[in-house]
Amino acid sequence: MARPPTPAPLQLLHGRGEGVDSGGRKVKTPPPFRRIAPKPPTWLSREAKAEWRRVVPGLQRLDLLKEEDRAVLSAYCETWSTFVEATRVVQREGLTIDAKQGTLPHPAVGIARNAGRELRAFANQFGLSPSAELALGKVSDDGAEESNPFSG
Repeated sequence: MARPPTPAPLQLLHGRGEGVDSGGRKVKTPPPFRRIAPKPPTWLSREAKAEWRRVVPGLQRLDLLKEEDRAVLSAYCETWSTFVEATRVVQREGLTIDAKQGTLPHPAVGIARNAGRELRAFANQFGLSPSAELALGKVSDDGAEESNPFSG
């Protein structure tokens, strides 16, 4: 699995100078969205609201949130809630169930596994690992690529 790109703010933090990473390459900058945290929807579950309150301050400090992120952040938080609920069921009832066919994996195991996959996808595509925002960025063309013998 390929490692997601490092967010632009972190590349610049470890960089050589204005707009340049530690390798001397121009860092993509995200589009100029207004950086205002979205308001949580009223219908979020209790656990999802708690996750919203947990992640929003950190994403805000990094200037990674915008109002347009509300739907994806809501889906992330509800997926977290599903993951937590399924994990609690497994902890309470065990990994397996007894059925007519014999011992089977508890259905909550699959639910937790699927929610975990979705969480990783949201984290990668959203603000917790903002590779999608970085991918939208652009590098100004200063002609340096033409002198790079390793570029296409």
